[in-house]
This record gives sequence, structure tokens and C-alpha cells, in this order.
Amino acid sequence: MRPLSSDRLAQVLKNLKIGKVDTLSYKTKSANAATVNQKWYVVDAEGEVVGRLATRIATVLRGKHKPDYTPHVDTGDFVIVINADKVRFTGSKMDDKEYQRYTGYPGGLRRRTAKEMLAKRPEMVMELAIKGMLPKTKLGRAMIKKLFLYTAGTHPHSAQKPEPFKF
Repeated sequence: MRPLSSDRLAQVLKNLKIGKVDTLSYKTKSANAATVNQKWYVVDAEGEVVGRLATRIATVLRGKHKPDYTPHVDTGDFVIVINADKVRFTGSKMDDKEYQRYTGYPGGLRRRTAKEMLAKRPEMVMELAIKGMLPKTKLGRAMIKKLFLYTAGTHPHSAQKPEPFKF
């Protein structure tokens, strides 16, 4: 049998589609504002540990649970947290953990324990935990606006038809 000429070999390879890679199948799809599909989820925080629940909620707010996650685009979903005052801490964090804020005046450092925070502003415990896990940029500030915290067992967002989020 005689060997194939280079022209004939190129024609055979072209017919077999060998040697040429289909580059369209290797393109990475990046999400943008037009292609993002945002859902509403409701989470019951009763009896949940603060940090463990906050990481799961921060993941949903960022959109990292979706296959089309894009770091520079807000692909996250809306999250409604009910019973935010019924969260718990492990160990002795209820007495040992302190939340600090500064009034802006000299000597204006204010401290509150977790027990005091749950008594006076219970939704702030979850909000601060989640906010600390989001990016500290414009994108992070847009993500935190999709979080709704309620101390009661009900919420006013029934028109959005939120689904319970399964962790």
C-alpha cells in the first residue's frame, strides 16, 4: 500500500474532524446582570448555631451554590431569615463573645456581649455574622441588601413565593 500524500492526509483528517479542536465547546460561560436568575429562599433559624447558619446563608447570598457563579457579578439569591432571635451559640460564647462598635468620639468604644445583643437587637447578631463573611466592596454591600431578618416566625414577603432552603 502506498503512503498518503500530505494533501490527501489533510483531507482525511478534515473529514474525520481530527486535529482541529472545536473551540466553542471549551468557552467558559460568565454570568452577567441580564442572565442572572434570582430566587427567594426562607430559612428558619430556630435552634441553629449562629456561625454555621451564617456561612450557609452567605454562600447563597454570594451565589456560590449555583453552577454559573461569577465572582464579579451578583449571582446570589434573596434570603429571608425568620426566628432570628432563637439562634444559639456553642460553648460559653454567650457570655464571652463581645461585639464592639465605635461612636466616633474620643473614648467612644462600646462593647456588648452576645447575651446583651440577643436581648436588645437580636437580628443584629445574624446580620453581623453574615456581613463579615461577604466581600467588603460595592458588590458585598449589594449582596447584604438581599438579606431580610425577622425575629418573628412570619415575614411580609409571601408575594415573592419563597422556597424553604434545604441545607
